[in-house]
Amino acid sequence: MPQHVPASPPLPVASPAPAPPAPPASPAPSTATAAPPAPIPRRIVFLARRDLGNPAAGGSELLVDKIADGLTAHGHQVTLVCGGPAADRDYRVVSAGGDAGHFLRVPRQVTRRTGGCDLLVEVCNGMPYLAPLWHRGPTLCLVNHVHTDLWRMRYPAPAARLGRRLEHWALAGTHRGNLMVAVSDSTAAALRDLGVAPDRIRLVHNGVEEPGPLVPEDPEPLFLAMGRLVEYKRIDLLLRLWERVRPVTGGRLVIVGDGPERDRLTALAGPDVTFTGRISEQEKHRLLCSAWLLLHPSLVEGWGLVVMEAAARRTPTLGFDIPGLRDSVEGGTTGLLARGESAFAAHWCTLALSARRRHALGAAAADRAARFRWSRTVRSFRAVAAEAYLQPFPGR
Repeated sequence: MPQHVPASPPLPVASPAPAPPAPPASPAPSTATAAPPAPIPRRIVFLARRDLGNPAAGGSELLVDKIADGLTAHGHQVTLVCGGPAADRDYRVVSAGGDAGHFLRVPRQVTRRTGGCDLLVEVCNGMPYLAPLWHRGPTLCLVNHVHTDLWRMRYPAPAARLGRRLEHWALAGTHRGNLMVAVSDSTAAALRDLGVAPDRIRLVHNGVEEPGPLVPEDPEPLFLAMGRLVEYKRIDLLLRLWERVRPVTGGRLVIVGDGPERDRLTALAGPDVTFTGRISEQEKHRLLCSAWLLLHPSLVEGWGLVVMEAAARRTPTLGFDIPGLRDSVEGGTTGLLARGESAFAAHWCTLALSARRRHALGAAAADRAARFRWSRTVRSFRAVAAEAYLQPFPGR
């Protein structure tokens, strides 16, 4: 059973508390003592499929890294147990085996390699760890998005049905007594649709780094897509639409990222398309600044971290009206959300030909991005972690 350790300093809350009233000029003596700070979990273990150093890492891995790094800075002892390659961090990272096989090894590795914990955080991105079935102690579930329709895109029908049922059972069944962190309102709604009680869902938004000095917009039309090259990102759709848009706008389409779809997509690409693969943070910053638009044709997202990264650099996003992007993009204000392929192509041409509209969207996007910082994400997560730690569980 975990030990309750008083926090020092006291745990911050997700929203600022009102300022205390000014003390009287001559306070009366009092024998009352201040209440001790609420206990918080000091030893926190994350279960996630990948470390940020994995070549297949994406937005979920960046989120876990930022939270783990922030918790470590606050004095928590953080361990990430994952599959595949693991890189050195300020917190401890333990590889439990290969990408698929580590799911079977995790229960033993958590006990043997971490020495136990005060709070276990299961990052459920499709394939679950089913932690409540083998872990006795406070547990929190972190969900970027519910995969539901993505299973059939990645696996044959029998495996897709099994994966979908397993994910749903894990979220609505095995974790039914635990708090769940959703990264957006869309993810929270998907969890409710599965049967997760609304009073068990907590919202913790992704953050974004303060960008360095901005680079001017490219003088020639430059359109950017950025992310892992997998089926549900629908870069193939973007390439088809580019053939309709390019004669109107001219310019270049730059696609940043790598993944299993790269060879197929490269073969599909027409003129004026560049695939860069993985790039440095400096080159990423330059491209996000100089692009006229970020294009995000994904089928589904939990949030879309790159959307806010572009927004912080005054670059608006054009995407589809899908879960996740409805949260990170304010349609008509910080970008545009299309309801179909023809609308996407029309918006693309309109914004390319109207610098005034494009720059207005970019300015509003930057203003909104300034409200989302990783320090706020960590503060919100710490509050939920403390709540999960204090929540009664069988055996306590």
